[in-house]
Amino acid sequence: MLLGVHVSIAGGIAEAVVRAVKLGCTAIQIFPRDPRQWRKKEVSAEQITEFRKRLKASPIKKVFLHQPYLINLASGYNILYRGSVWACIQDIKLAAELTADFIVVHMGSHKGISQQEGLRRIIDAVNKILDKTRDFSVGILLENTSGSGSWLGYKFEHQQIVLQNVEQKNRLGFCLDTCHAYTAGYDLSTEGGYNQSMLQIEETVGLERIRLVHLNDSPDKLGSRRDRHQHIGKGRIGLGGFSRLVNDHRLKDAAFILETPKDSRLADKKNLQLVKQLLR
Repeated sequence: MLLGVHVSIAGGIAEAVVRAVKLGCTAIQIFPRDPRQWRKKEVSAEQITEFRKRLKASPIKKVFLHQPYLINLASGYNILYRGSVWACIQDIKLAAELTADFIVVHMGSHKGISQQEGLRRIIDAVNKILDKTRDFSVGILLENTSGSGSWLGYKFEHQQIVLQNVEQKNRLGFCLDTCHAYTAGYDLSTEGGYNQSMLQIEETVGLERIRLVHLNDSPDKLGSRRDRHQHIGKGRIGLGGFSRLVNDHRLKDAAFILETPKDSRLADKKNLQLVKQLLR
């Protein structure tokens, strides 16, 4: 099992590897830059070289770049939409330099336009991004959302529509966020609910396309559409739900990344240890 956390890049992107190794990670996720800002400067060649050097010497096998919160591939505002497409293209190129495997992208918000038009814009954006980066093997993972406001991706039929209309299907996969799924109405907390949720995913996008799982508990009710993460086992999904997930052989090729609260110095370490204890 490949297991890790979302790691800070404070002090330089290469420092993320050091932090991950100290935690015993075998997979990591990082922001390519400040998650609340557009790219201000390029990552230096020295930092890229050092990242690759440290990564090669580490036990880390998978690297994921998570797109900043500003990215919106469903936006009806052309300036934001074009900027989001450009940013994804640049980050795929950076991911290739860092030997990362995928970039992770939220489905986006269709605010101001219809849901159907928002999905069409995502499809066009993904096709353009993949076409402009066809010389790279880095793929895109579309992350499910809780569905608050006008956010798309709260049901896997949305991802299915994108998959059906993307030309380079081999470079498109999915990221399953447990908190988002639960508050969108997928009951991962019970055995029956878990089985039904997995069946729905299999019938829409296919479980084999889930290449990354974000492990987060939720303090909010099933179907609440709220996006608040909680420590593993401290929310409504509970340890039983996470035990079923991390031991599901159908997800053996996926990496698992914790996006739990970092409210103490030992928070990541404690959550990692707990997940490891659930493995059978």
